[in-house]
Amino acid sequence: MTEFQTILGQMLAPKYLGWLVDGLWMTLLLSAVVAVFSTLLGIVIAAARSSRQPWLVLPARGFLSVFRNTPLLVQLFFWYFGVSSLLPEASVEWLNTVHSVALGPYLKLTWPSFELLCAIFGLSLYSAAYVSEEIRAGMRGVAEAQRLAAAALGLNRWQGLRYVILPQAVRIALPPLLGQYMNIVKNTSLTMAIGLAELSYTSRQVEAQTFKTFQAFGVATLFYIAAIALIESLGQLIQRRQRLAGGTQR
Repeated sequence: MTEFQTILGQMLAPKYLGWLVDGLWMTLLLSAVVAVFSTLLGIVIAAARSSRQPWLVLPARGFLSVFRNTPLLVQLFFWYFGVSSLLPEASVEWLNTVHSVALGPYLKLTWPSFELLCAIFGLSLYSAAYVSEEIRAGMRGVAEAQRLAAAALGLNRWQGLRYVILPQAVRIALPPLLGQYMNIVKNTSLTMAIGLAELSYTSRQVEAQTFKTFQAFGVATLFYIAAIALIESLGQLIQRRQRLAGGTQR
């Protein structure tokens, strides 16, 4: 047997590569949805933390204390096993059943699985606790003169926050936010514990079927590296455009 045939025999079959690609797609989809939800919720929490009203500050602090001081895996188990045990049996059965609606001859909308819903909910809440702190740090980096200028224009505190402070805060917080988005991609691997067929789950399935441990987890590792590199490249592109726009304005 030639060396080429030996290498070819060690490669994964297209069927199993397809499994890994499906897992990668689920990982990317989950990461994108969680990034959006956690950013929106993080902005709300950061604004509440910066408020002068105790009824906003205290719940925001409580949220951070709960979700930053408990392991993500425990939180995922809580939403998947704990909350489902409190729901009526009919509701749990409905959630675990595939539902779809045909929107045309070629388009069908499928209701997300219960595992995916729990993964989105759990990861979004957990990630929002960290995203909010990055955004809050960005808000603190905005010059006080900007706040005074907003007030001079007749904007109230919330209008100034929305139109003046937050846009600048997000730009300032972009580098650490990209780090949080990379963490979201890596944290999706924990959802295999609740049965979501993301990349780590499918790589484990491939390994169990083929006994090619190195190949299965090696391909999965390359996929994770590619996903992180994509986020990093997009971040660098955005930052480069911001620098060019700033130079043009000056």
